[in-house]
Amino acid sequence: MTATAAYLHDAEPRPRFGDLVAAEWIKLRSLRSTWFGYGAAALAVIAFNVGTAYDTYRNWSRQNPEGPEGFVRVGIPLDEAFTVNAATVMMLALGALGAMAVVGEYASGTIRTTFAAVPARRSVMAAKAAVVAAVTAVFGAVVAGVSFAATQAILDRRGAGVSLGDPGALRVVVASALLAPLCALAGLALGTVIRQTAGTMIASSLVLLVLPLALTDGRHWSAVASHGTLYQAWRRLVEVNYHPLHYPWTIAGAWTVYAVWAAAAVAITVVGVHRRDQ
Repeated sequence: MTATAAYLHDAEPRPRFGDLVAAEWIKLRSLRSTWFGYGAAALAVIAFNVGTAYDTYRNWSRQNPEGPEGFVRVGIPLDEAFTVNAATVMMLALGALGAMAVVGEYASGTIRTTFAAVPARRSVMAAKAAVVAAVTAVFGAVVAGVSFAATQAILDRRGAGVSLGDPGALRVVVASALLAPLCALAGLALGTVIRQTAGTMIASSLVLLVLPLALTDGRHWSAVASHGTLYQAWRRLVEVNYHPLHYPWTIAGAWTVYAVWAAAAVAITVVGVHRRDQ
């Protein structure tokens, strides 16, 4: 490096973290496929929830002989506010969308350009994680909020809807909303480590959905491992009438699982890219 080049290199101001966040936001919003993916995922999740509530509304007299009081008492309105099928779709979709935020750059080779422009890899990946978390948090809030409002409006026509102030309702909405950024961050972390589209998508499905379903509550070690997964943590948070068969756990424990997954995903994303060549 010549003296002039070295002077220009030293004189050039280092990008601030806010600049990196702005750059990652431009990358994300400039891709048409990104908005198509988020839009399709939102419609699918809301459709599953609304469809379940509408099916209950249409078949009310046959499925609910005890009337609205019994329906609300056993917690079915909150079960239908965000269903298991909707959560499954959202976990798969958001895991894939989070992964594509980094895998797409590896596939196209633009990640090399990014790191050449900003050698501070950890800062780049931290900014990417911040943008992905913020966008998907808004996505989760909108989807969970719309699902709750729409399903309870439908059920309320049978006198069986609940409000956000009812016991457990806010927890269902918040837990379902936060599931989106957590799955996206998990996908981002896996994409940072694996760096291949097919492998990352398979790994995301295995970690987020297949593993929790494979673990059972019949043995202590299996129950503890199951409780450490995002899917089972979400189930614990949204379940109104919790009746464990073998090994119970607490709501605080489920929130702790949420926090640990978020911290671990960000740590893997930031540290993993720094320790490997591109």
